[in-house]
Amino acid sequence: MSLGGQQLLEYLEKLPGTAFRRLYQSPATALAIFRRMLSYHEGGGKIHCDRTIAALRSLHILQVSPPSKDRTQEIQITASFKKGLQLAFEGGGEDGSFGVPSSLPVDPSIDIAYLDKYARKKWDDILHYVVNSLGVHGSSEGVSGPKASVKELLLAGRLVERRPDTRTGIGITQAGFTFLLQESNAQVWTLLLLWLEAADHTADSGMDSIDMLSFLFMLSSLELGTAYDTSALTETRRNMLPSLVDFGLIYFPRDTRQFFPTRLATTLTSTASALRTVSSAFTAATANPSGEPGTTTSTSGGPAATPDKTQTAAKGIIIETNYRIYAYTTSPLQIAVLALFCQLNMRFPNMVSGRLTRDSIRQAIGFGITADQIISYLHAHAHQQMVREATVTGKPVLPPTVVDQIRLWQLENERMQTTAGFLFKDFESTEEYAALSRYAEEIGVLVWKNDKRQLFFASKHEQLRDYLKSRKKGE
Repeated sequence: MSLGGQQLLEYLEKLPGTAFRRLYQSPATALAIFRRMLSYHEGGGKIHCDRTIAALRSLHILQVSPPSKDRTQEIQITASFKKGLQLAFEGGGEDGSFGVPSSLPVDPSIDIAYLDKYARKKWDDILHYVVNSLGVHGSSEGVSGPKASVKELLLAGRLVERRPDTRTGIGITQAGFTFLLQESNAQVWTLLLLWLEAADHTADSGMDSIDMLSFLFMLSSLELGTAYDTSALTETRRNMLPSLVDFGLIYFPRDTRQFFPTRLATTLTSTASALRTVSSAFTAATANPSGEPGTTTSTSGGPAATPDKTQTAAKGIIIETNYRIYAYTTSPLQIAVLALFCQLNMRFPNMVSGRLTRDSIRQAIGFGITADQIISYLHAHAHQQMVREATVTGKPVLPPTVVDQIRLWQLENERMQTTAGFLFKDFESTEEYAALSRYAEEIGVLVWKNDKRQLFFASKHEQLRDYLKSRKKGE
């Protein structure tokens, strides 16, 4: 499952059963979750099967009878999910379950290419703000920045933080750097889940997070390039449109009763990437650095054709053993990302050069960026010549001296790694401890355990709680 799907799954697992009964009343929601869970079934073996069943139970898609000596366990589809999915397949449900296309004339200039460009601009504004590149060395040309509400959301979600020592007063955090390296779909879900959580904690918002989530699932089922009627939406959902416009999920022409879902919205529950990520943008920028012919671009913003050999000759980042870096890119966003952990010295038409220094790495660490994140980024964007040489010689892609030094610079400040989670102790019996710790390991949430003291530490508790309740009922 992709990172975006994993984030959504973790959020859904925390919802109560009543929330799922409301969600599955919408055929679009049942279908969207079904599509998302299809990608979860990649793999095999008993451990994977147990994790899948646990995930489906947490989503109230399956119900499993308690274990008993008299009868075997039974697995059934819950009535609410079964009804919602059946209505989706049969085209039933309330009118407008999958949106109502507008009957009004549509501006011919609003096509898929226009919507992709609009969504890319909106999302780039957000990414530029996260990377703190607005107004820095002219790197934000054509970037206006996101709306104030989006900025507050990014601050609340700890993707950025207020830093008086920066030029704009805002600095990226470790979570923000992780956000930048995600694929677009995961980035979108990160922001949307922050939006949902903000609605839960704001009493006067006038919006219900369950209805908001159901509306997002409905948007994912709409057709890209089609205009939909806003009058068919409830007042609450119409009030959601301005926020979705700020995120780039919706295009809302002025003085009309129409809205257009962008690719960011229609790919919310699919495995396809919405738009170019920071990572793929680097590849696209370096594939055709001077904008010369030879590379075409798809409507999704990604490369649609393979560039010729002269264009791919210079592609990616070159790292030397003396810590010098040469990055072939014209992307302002990529240059800003590099500036987070690299001291940039010179900029050419299709390349920037700089150097990894103790101060630049410590600055990145001060932002919360880890050495492993920097190393992973450099490895993912290494120049193809470095990759080719490593393949031939059997040596690492990145110079080991550089990798080791980056980690050593981090160790100067950090000596301990923390993991958020839950400590389980005081079990009624050894058998209960053994069963629960084994189940935690099977579903992949076990972090640490001590069999002698009958303690274990898990990253999540919801599925373990349900398992323990089911076990006690069967006794």
